[in-house]
Amino acid sequence: MISEQLLKYFPHLTAQQQHQFNSLPELYAFWNNQINVISRKDIESLGERHVLHSLGIAKVLEFLPGENIMDVGTGGGFPGIPLAIMFPETDFHLVDSIGKKIKVVQEVAKAAGLKNVRASHLRAEQVNEKFNFVVSRAVTQLKDFYPWVRGKFKKESRNKLANGILYLKGGDLSDEIKESGLKVTQYQLKDYFDEEFFETKQVIYVKG
Repeated sequence: MISEQLLKYFPHLTAQQQHQFNSLPELYAFWNNQINVISRKDIESLGERHVLHSLGIAKVLEFLPGENIMDVGTGGGFPGIPLAIMFPETDFHLVDSIGKKIKVVQEVAKAAGLKNVRASHLRAEQVNEKFNFVVSRAVTQLKDFYPWVRGKFKKESRNKLANGILYLKGGDLSDEIKESGLKVTQYQLKDYFDEEFFETKQVIYVKG
């Protein structure tokens, strides 16, 4: 049960949220057999390596009701789907350049009863909207990622962090950050989660 692992870190999950999180392993196992969006070994560790990892962003920032979030290069729906379950009053637009992955996202969101998720077969540069935050998980180097989303942020910030990027990355990022030329804040996920998997995982924040 994914919810048992999550309740350790997010004790205020509602019964509906627990049900939605618990539905994910079966949904992804089914769709992964049709369209491979998660590696075979990772599908068995879905709770830790995909769901909980995605929710590292929720430890850094709680999205507010009515905020708009874009998940760039969402793949099978991470981090967007877990975040959409965690923040049901926040709107999420999940985009990916690979259509079959968006098909999986749409089907999982529908089956899980997520009313706050849109999924589009688009590149980030093709999206003509403004967002409070952009989230993503290790799609590419920061210096390449930032130009995709520059200018896509709403001017008015109302959260505890100014509108910007929350990017899940792993490993030693000192060279990558230096090369990007961006001013970043690093949040170590080992400060929030006990599992060994998170020892080198981070959330990178860049003001939009």
